Amino acid sequence: MTYSNFIIGSGLLMLAAGFGIPMMANLNAGLGTKLGNPLSAVVVLTGVTFLTSSLVLIASGGVGDFPNIAQFKAIPKQYFLGGVLFVFYISSITWAAPKIGLGNAIFIVLLGQLSSAVVIDHFGLFGAIKSTITPKRALGLFVMAVGLYLAQKDV
Repeated sequence: MTYSNFIIGSGLLMLAAGFGIPMMANLNAGLGTKLGNPLSAVVVLTGVTFLTSSLVLIASGGVGDFPNIAQFKAIPKQYFLGGVLFVFYISSITWAAPKIGLGNAIFIVLLGQLSSAVVIDHFGLFGAIKSTITPKRALGLFVMAVGLYLAQKDV
């Protein structure tokens, strides 16, 4: 696979993930409403997530590569914060989407993602590839933020 094919494939994968996130948020918000408790929906979603990811791991033959206890202990603890942030995101969107609308909730999440991504990339946090904030990049992010606002704003 060539580098450009890899970039195109990665881009399409991220586009598909982007399509899936609002669907997941809306479905889980609906589940929370039907169950009468957003946190119950989060528990159901994370249970389904655990089962699905376990099946994918088994199907991919990656079970033999799964880390043992000693390997887990050697991993810096901050890398496990992703699980906590996942639950925070799912809980927040499951609670907020039925109250402020899915589009508004996702709009605000996207603004947070853009802001966080810029800081993480600029400082190379958590092992990220460093990408300095330049005036051109800052302008691009500002235009994206304005675009998100205009796409969501009622006329």
